[in-house]
Amino acid sequence: MKAKKILTQGIVQGVGFRPYIYRLAVDLNLNGYVRNLGNVVEIIIEGENTDLFIKRLPCELPPIAKIDSMIVEDLDVTNYADFEIMESGDSYSGISVIPPDIAICDKCLEEIRNPDDRRYKYPFNACTDCGPRFTVIESVPYDRIRTSMDEFPLCDDCLVEYREPLNRRYHGEAICCGDCGPQMEIYEGSVKLDVENPIKVGADKLKEGKILAIKGIGGTHLVVDAYNDEAIRELRHRLNRPNQAFAVMAKDLESVQNYAELSEKEINTITSNKRPIVILKKNDNYPFPESLSPGLHNIGVMLPYSPMHYLLFDEGDIDTYVMTSANIPGEPMMITNEEIIGGVNDYSLVHNRKILNRCDDSVIRFRNNELSFIRRSRGYTPEPYEINYDVNGANVLALGPELDVTFSIAKDNIVYPSQHIGNTNKPKTLKFLRQAIENMQRITKITEFDVIACDMHPHFFTTRLAYELAEKYDAEVMPIQHHHAHSIALANDHGLEELIAIAADGVGYGSDGTSWGGEILYTNINSFERLAHLQRQMMPGGDMATRYPARMLASILNDEDLIKNYSKYFKYGETEIKNIFKQIESGINVGVTTSTGRVLDSMAVALEVAHERTYEGECSMKLESCAYYATKDLGIPFIIEDNTLNTTEILKEVVRLYQNGENKADVACAGQNAVAKGLAELAIRAADKKGIEEIGATGGVFYNEAITTAVKNYIEKEGYNFIQHTNTCAGDGSVSLGQAIVAKKI
Repeated sequence: MKAKKILTQGIVQGVGFRPYIYRLAVDLNLNGYVRNLGNVVEIIIEGENTDLFIKRLPCELPPIAKIDSMIVEDLDVTNYADFEIMESGDSYSGISVIPPDIAICDKCLEEIRNPDDRRYKYPFNACTDCGPRFTVIESVPYDRIRTSMDEFPLCDDCLVEYREPLNRRYHGEAICCGDCGPQMEIYEGSVKLDVENPIKVGADKLKEGKILAIKGIGGTHLVVDAYNDEAIRELRHRLNRPNQAFAVMAKDLESVQNYAELSEKEINTITSNKRPIVILKKNDNYPFPESLSPGLHNIGVMLPYSPMHYLLFDEGDIDTYVMTSANIPGEPMMITNEEIIGGVNDYSLVHNRKILNRCDDSVIRFRNNELSFIRRSRGYTPEPYEINYDVNGANVLALGPELDVTFSIAKDNIVYPSQHIGNTNKPKTLKFLRQAIENMQRITKITEFDVIACDMHPHFFTTRLAYELAEKYDAEVMPIQHHHAHSIALANDHGLEELIAIAADGVGYGSDGTSWGGEILYTNINSFERLAHLQRQMMPGGDMATRYPARMLASILNDEDLIKNYSKYFKYGETEIKNIFKQIESGINVGVTTSTGRVLDSMAVALEVAHERTYEGECSMKLESCAYYATKDLGIPFIIEDNTLNTTEILKEVVRLYQNGENKADVACAGQNAVAKGLAELAIRAADKKGIEEIGATGGVFYNEAITTAVKNYIEKEGYNFIQHTNTCAGDGSVSLGQAIVAKKI
């Protein structure tokens, strides 16, 4: 007889892993025990079939479980009488992590729809195969007493299920029922309504055109009927979000197919148990008002992921609802009943379970039929990344940039990225960042840091926080250039030791103190070299030129007579135009930028597609949607001099073609392609100089499918390998990951 000790790390808590081990051991007539030790699971087995157990262990895992490492050692035989699941301990700090929140499983869904089941219409049904994890946990080991479910003692019936190792609810820490679990309530304004079925009332009010707030698993949604133009416009008015597209939740896949185009990969993603929002192209039958997704050719869609979502659809007859995060723009989602009830909504559907870790919906877009994260959050956080390089022994906290922030914690060769945090120039969001760091420390058991990585920008709130935390932990501060961090997240996706990166976005603080955003970088992970870039352009008024890109267009064209054609986009008309040129000439309050985003925004103004940025990326996104409908290949040449792409000449040709009567969609397509091909040519020249075959694309501009496709085709035609993000964000959401890797690289 043999005896073995096995330590497993990975996603092995809160996923039915211990009952799985119990069943496998019993099946193989093995004795011993299994227990949680901190964030690692310890298994002791004795018997004749220990080798078979080790062989089968990683091959028959529960749906959510994942083993990242398995350490096996021989033991002396102790002669255990049977196999048991022991109480958790807290004696080991490994690299395991709690799984993310995932969608309700088919078995639990069937129960809430079965009138004969005791959990019929119960909106918090869950088991070890589904439901909340990350949003309810306070610390590890993952036991009920360390979650927000601790406030809901199990009833006798649930306790039987919880204690039965062969039951799918065995040690399912979020399990409950209508007799012992959380309850829903509905409020009209601040008045609680005395109703038997709050969700049914909520569905009825949505049919009436009301605005409903729904407190969910990891945050709160504001909800209206997606077909109701008046309700959508009223929601925009109350939120002060005049133009940003609203995401929707559809009843089922068939409903989505009525108004959107879906590839096989998009279907697999939108129906996965992670249930992200997927950005889909509108089809010819698109039935919603223009106010839902104004000026765009696509729409963000998700399917229900919680029991309460399914019940909302079951209780009503609307197949698609607007589901947008309940927050003031730039601030974190509301999670307490008090702030939800006091919000802009008419009605509030709330419950009495605390949300310990708020977590926004994830957002995914496919480009060239390849997945790209726009926001990696619910359904994915806190699942870690592996660093594909040799690493040092430092514990690292990386704080990201300032907008669309995530942070990352790195230990050994593992990086734990946070959920979406948001814009940290808002006090409430900066407070959320601090809280989220503390929560992630408890979950990962990484309590000390040797390095605090941050952006190079000296005035970012995250940079200031880095120095504050460095003092607290007696750690080194490591500023890392924004686009270098972008490129490293991309390189790690593919395990590349070096590459040429096209880094194209709105803004990133350059190592020369100017604003970058159209860069060709060489990187060997540790360091980078700037080899080429877009033409430097003046930004009259600094950030004013970002919000009002007509100012940027005036600067790029540098032609006062030509820009007068766009005087209606200047608040004070020709007088303002004259002042802008005087400002440029004097150099007072004028920034310098090589940003691709600013060029694309200017192009949107030139084609009268958009003239003010009311949300991040608005003008460039509307330009992409305009170009999507192009029917003619106009072609605009590009000029490269001294490793610089001349963007003034591209913009002048865009204006000339448009004013000569060419279709704006065709001109938009030609303008985008000229910028894309110019960047690609710069990158090829840099790759040729360095003798490198891999050219990557990173930065928010590469959410644009047309630009990504044009760059890809140009690069591959010349025989180079085109690299794009596959498991990380092209935008700022993965900057902290790149920072962490640079800080960890030997």
